[in-house]
Amino acid sequence: MAARATDVMRSADDGREETGLERLDRNTNELVQEMRVAAVGIQVLLAFLLVVPFQTGWKDVTSFDRDEYFVTLVSIAIAAALLIAPSIHHRILFREHEKDYLVQVGNRLVIIAAGFLTVGFTGIFVLLAHVLFGGVAATVAGAVTALAISAVWFGLPLNHRRHRKTGGCDAAARRQEGNKALPPVRAH
Repeated sequence: MAARATDVMRSADDGREETGLERLDRNTNELVQEMRVAAVGIQVLLAFLLVVPFQTGWKDVTSFDRDEYFVTLVSIAIAAALLIAPSIHHRILFREHEKDYLVQVGNRLVIIAAGFLTVGFTGIFVLLAHVLFGGVAATVAGAVTALAISAVWFGLPLNHRRHRKTGGCDAAARRQEGNKALPPVRAH
């Protein structure tokens, strides 16, 4: 017999005892908090990018700089639109009992937005390095920025997930040994 959203269930992956609705509420709250963090960064980047062409020296930039700027602006704008989308979806589907859908789609949109944000961050560093130091510095700045952000934002969690699934992570192994509680993380 299938479990209802109101039935209390013990999750195999985290040991919580919560109903399906409680889990959806928690997942929604976590997603909203993560979107708030990303939204602040995007607001600052978009504001910076929107004023750049109106600076007095902008007319002297190369066509490469203008093209780079536009790709960066579009990337940040797409990231902003993707991050705003889950709140619009929520308003449209409010009280329609679609929270599971909203969490799943919101999660995907935030991850895709992070990809566009990676392109945007990289573009900003390429543009600044090209204007300040020239082509080689722009290439280095772009490569370092793209690699660093990709490694931290995508590489670390994907690597952790891979190790967890293959049993290479001690924490995952302890969870699989009967869902024993992990020791609390202490702040230093």
